[in-house]
Amino acid sequence: MRYLPLTPADRQSMLATIGAASIDDLFVDVPADARLSGPIAGLPNHASEMAVERHFSALARQNMAASHHPFFLGAGAYKHHVPATVDHIIQRGEFLTAYTPYQPEIAQGTLQMLFEFQTQVARLFGCDVANASMYDGSTACYEAISMAGRVTKRHKALLSSGLHPHYVSVAKTMAHFTGDTLETATPALDGTDMAHLLDAVDGETACVVVQYPDILGRVEDLGPIAAKCHEKGALLVAVVTEPVALGLFKSPGEMGADIVVGEGQSLGVGLQFGGPYVGLFACKEKFVRQMPGRLCGQTVDASGKRGFVLTLSTREQHIRREKATSNICTNAGLCALAFSIHMTLLGERGLRTLAEVNHANAVAAAERLARVPGVSLATRTFFNEFTLNLPKEARPVVRALADKGVLGGVSLGRLYPGAAALANGLVVAVTEVVTPEDIETLATALEEVLA
Repeated sequence: MRYLPLTPADRQSMLATIGAASIDDLFVDVPADARLSGPIAGLPNHASEMAVERHFSALARQNMAASHHPFFLGAGAYKHHVPATVDHIIQRGEFLTAYTPYQPEIAQGTLQMLFEFQTQVARLFGCDVANASMYDGSTACYEAISMAGRVTKRHKALLSSGLHPHYVSVAKTMAHFTGDTLETATPALDGTDMAHLLDAVDGETACVVVQYPDILGRVEDLGPIAAKCHEKGALLVAVVTEPVALGLFKSPGEMGADIVVGEGQSLGVGLQFGGPYVGLFACKEKFVRQMPGRLCGQTVDASGKRGFVLTLSTREQHIRREKATSNICTNAGLCALAFSIHMTLLGERGLRTLAEVNHANAVAAAERLARVPGVSLATRTFFNEFTLNLPKEARPVVRALADKGVLGGVSLGRLYPGAAALANGLVVAVTEVVTPEDIETLATALEEVLA
């Protein structure tokens, strides 16, 4: 049954209020050739449920499933083993159907889970406090830039060339409306821009945003840039797209980062064609009242029993828009639960072991692939991801590898389509699910493609 609650008169009144002559005026910014002028050609008006299922199953078979082929894709989304326990628990009705815990007396389970999630993220990032999750890593990155502006009363952010270009793109989109000034750069295969950032921080800088490890897989000491930021009254924002790395490396918070954000997909959340994912956000305690999203806290009830509540909820749904500390206020609660379950199953020792296995596999892969004629390793210090410099453009190489049944990595030409100097770069991710046979399969296929 169609649901049409508005009458033509209602619609006309709404259009008149916003100064539009017709509904078509709302879409003038969409190019004409991108708009549909009628029903989609070849798509039937109706079909049986079985026919639709059969059709979409056939479409799905055209994809190369990550679990069916040697898989080396990364660049912000990683294939890790997710224990079956994670899916089992998140599908419990009280978790799967839970909504925002506005009524703490009936949402203690959800609130306690979020409280524990916050504790895990804060410890992982080396920060004092974390919120109850964000929409995803890229929007969390923008929210950190916005928060830095509120804290410093400045509106210029320096974005490292090692920051994921998709994160940069999201930040630019939001800055278009907020008026923030973003200074960005394109990475180079032969070195980072840390020296440039150190020189560029000045009294107008609200924050410097760095990725750890960066888009090419490189790992650097954040201590010097943190010190320079603090000297100039700016904040250091660290972005972590692969949280498993923090099982092996010193956390950004320990190195002086003021705000640490990232993507939690690696723990508990499958690849899922790019979403839903879960944004992580943590900071120093002194900045907590400027932190976006919401915060769950622990308290006691009238009987002195432990309980959990929403402590800070300065999102647009909870407070006047001009007073809100968050623009993108979605809390990916179910994905946060999956993250927390996986972290709990691993424990501190398990996370360290997982990180060690990832790094060992990546080292073995880097050494083998660097022996392929014409291939050199562009990343020297890395966790489970590194960049190869190929003797030819990487994009057609990736396609040729896919034709051989190997998902061989992410070409930098895809991430930076206008940067000729990066066209031969191939970012390769190696996690615990990659076997020695997978590595040899990739190396052999690469030798054949480059021959």
